[in-house]
Amino acid sequence: MSKPLNILFISSEVEPFAKTGGLADVSSALPQAIKELGHEIRIMMPRYRFISERKFKLHDIIRLKDIPIPIGKNTEVGNVKSSFISNLKEKVQVYFFDNVNYFGRDGIYQSPVGKKDYKDNDERFIFFCRGVLETLKRLGWQPDIIHCNDWQTGLVPAYLKSIYASDPFFKNVKTVFTIHNMAYQGAFPVESFDKSGLPKDHYHQEGSEAYGKFNFLKSALAFSDAITTVSERYAEEICSSDEFGAGLNGFLAQRKKDLRGILNGIDYQAWDPAADDSIYRMYDAKSLEAKVDNKKALANRFKLPYKENTPIIGAISRLVDQKGFDLVLEILDDLLKLDVQFVLLGSGEKGVEKKFEAMQKKHTSQMGVFFGFDNELAHLIEAGSDMFLMPSKYEPCGLNQMYSMRYGTPPIVRATGGLEDTVEDYSGGGKGTGFKFEAYDARELLKAVQRALKVYQQPEEWKKLMRNGMTRDFSWEHSAKKYVNLYKDILKQ
Repeated sequence: MSKPLNILFISSEVEPFAKTGGLADVSSALPQAIKELGHEIRIMMPRYRFISERKFKLHDIIRLKDIPIPIGKNTEVGNVKSSFISNLKEKVQVYFFDNVNYFGRDGIYQSPVGKKDYKDNDERFIFFCRGVLETLKRLGWQPDIIHCNDWQTGLVPAYLKSIYASDPFFKNVKTVFTIHNMAYQGAFPVESFDKSGLPKDHYHQEGSEAYGKFNFLKSALAFSDAITTVSERYAEEICSSDEFGAGLNGFLAQRKKDLRGILNGIDYQAWDPAADDSIYRMYDAKSLEAKVDNKKALANRFKLPYKENTPIIGAISRLVDQKGFDLVLEILDDLLKLDVQFVLLGSGEKGVEKKFEAMQKKHTSQMGVFFGFDNELAHLIEAGSDMFLMPSKYEPCGLNQMYSMRYGTPPIVRATGGLEDTVEDYSGGGKGTGFKFEAYDARELLKAVQRALKVYQQPEEWKKLMRNGMTRDFSWEHSAKKYVNLYKDILKQ
């Protein structure tokens, strides 16, 4: 093997410390998979107040030499704590950049009460991005690669190409920036740019400015050495469509040679029905009859009557426009006229929650809802459902469709982003792993469900579909190797 690389992986959320969505899962699993390939990788994230020192055994790394970070004309001071994440094979060190004024709050990006973004999110992540670089200098640990994720880390590549460009410590450091969702860009008023300390000549259309605002994600797109996103299809979509590219598709197209789509993996230690103690009864592709016990448990959990030949369609999602639940609401009455039951776990826009709640009261024997998040229930839905619904308007990668296939629960998805890349449409003769529809249209979604129901009524054919999905390999090892190859490629430049 060639010389191991030093990699710093930075993210605003990492499982199990802080999580709002799939970014946290990726930021935990990918570094561990890269470590298993023999490279030295460490993680850095903010230390939010709810990250318990006792539970996670945090200890001080830099305390006596507190780190001053300029924020405009003011200065905030950070210090660094450390812990680890580990799987059965590897342990990865995690650094926490700590400041009580910015991170000593109950939420990550917004207040849990009222669910409004913190007004100083610009300052909070300016502080974090500069803090990452200052911490590295004080640690004396020199990475070959700094791998940044989403807008909250987007200023790191810009700082390395400006304020730290002549610093010998960072002379050979390269940056990779991963887009997990183009819709979230970290766009702030021009006054925020002055707080960043970046040179004024960075604020233009080829740099940190987009549509009259200081844009953290645009900064990363302009100054990182390589850009990745979380599926091959999404990489194409964000360059070619204003809708998918969220207004930055033209700029991304200019950097297309530096952009790669690398599909996320899933953690089979956490998501494997043969070893999942969150579900009612474990099973695998050779013991599908045991899946029925999970279906009974799921029906019971939602107080639905168990019906052996009536499929349960499951859904786990944030209830926002992106996820396609406007389509679900449009056809839900028609859907429930079919011989199906529907269970939903999720939270999001209050208006959407109220509509689902009203529908559940109208169809008490066919529909169950749980607003919020419950990890154990999420596993039971994957195991106990017969089909899984993901009708997303766009989906950079998506994880639940891969979990569903692993659990023998064929997904019904819209052919977009990672859903298109991972789900093979049923084509008869036992071929395929799920059901896809193209147009973002409620009637097309209903047709896809009806197509799935026809196959469900053919038990032997349905079992082939289940087993096809269960034997697909979406492990992180494949993704990790692609990232390491990318790191090596840009270090040669």
